Amino acid sequence: MEPAIRLCGITVRYGNGDGGLVAVADVDLDVMPGEVVSIVGKSGCGKTTLLKVIAGLVKPVRGELVLNGHKANTPHRGVGMLFQSPLLLPWRTVIKNILLPIEVLNGDVRSYLSRAYELIEKVGLKGFENSYPWELSGGMQQRVALCRALIHKPSTLLLDEPFSALDAITREEMWGLLQEIIEYERCTTVLVTHDVREAVLLSDRVVVISGRPGRVRSEVRVDFRRPRGLDIQYTKEFNDYVAMIKSLIGD
Repeated sequence: MEPAIRLCGITVRYGNGDGGLVAVADVDLDVMPGEVVSIVGKSGCGKTTLLKVIAGLVKPVRGELVLNGHKANTPHRGVGMLFQSPLLLPWRTVIKNILLPIEVLNGDVRSYLSRAYELIEKVGLKGFENSYPWELSGGMQQRVALCRALIHKPSTLLLDEPFSALDAITREEMWGLLQEIIEYERCTTVLVTHDVREAVLLSDRVVVISGRPGRVRSEVRVDFRRPRGLDIQYTKEFNDYVAMIKSLIGD
């Protein structure tokens, strides 16, 4: 089986000359179809940069990105991305925020209405279709953003610390919801997070990035069947994974 995502020797540099900054260097990483992979590491190690390379938002100075067997270096329609902030337009309702990518892509909005309502129900927002972002809690806003990232049926879902601004209870609710969505959509998923527990709970594999310039230091396969209940966090096996990954980040 061919990887859904392949990073080959990816190097990203910000700026030019002696003042330039090498964010990541010589990164090789494969993500298989349907796999959930988390990227962890210390702040500033280039985790989000790698995510932006996959999204086509940052172009590497060296290396190659292959998505579903095709070379890619520009934003790709088969990718959906969820950021730390929901980034909703305050003057648009929930349904219109979700449908925004279809408008940007010059698609037929009406043909995606049923898809939008399906996602709204799936994330537990039925009845809020005509609400505005300022009428919603932070967790509800992030659910809208998740629907927007999925509206065009992407094969790859990219998540950049999407739950870090939420309170602990809402964050755990979102962990459960995300697992349901990933199973339902069957999408390949890459998550950037500072929360090692989140990475172990959600992922098939956790990739540890070294300090800047970021390189793949280690990979840890998490041998729990998905989806996983929240109570798995209290098992010895789960906490052994967390301790191992934290030690790899610390080293």
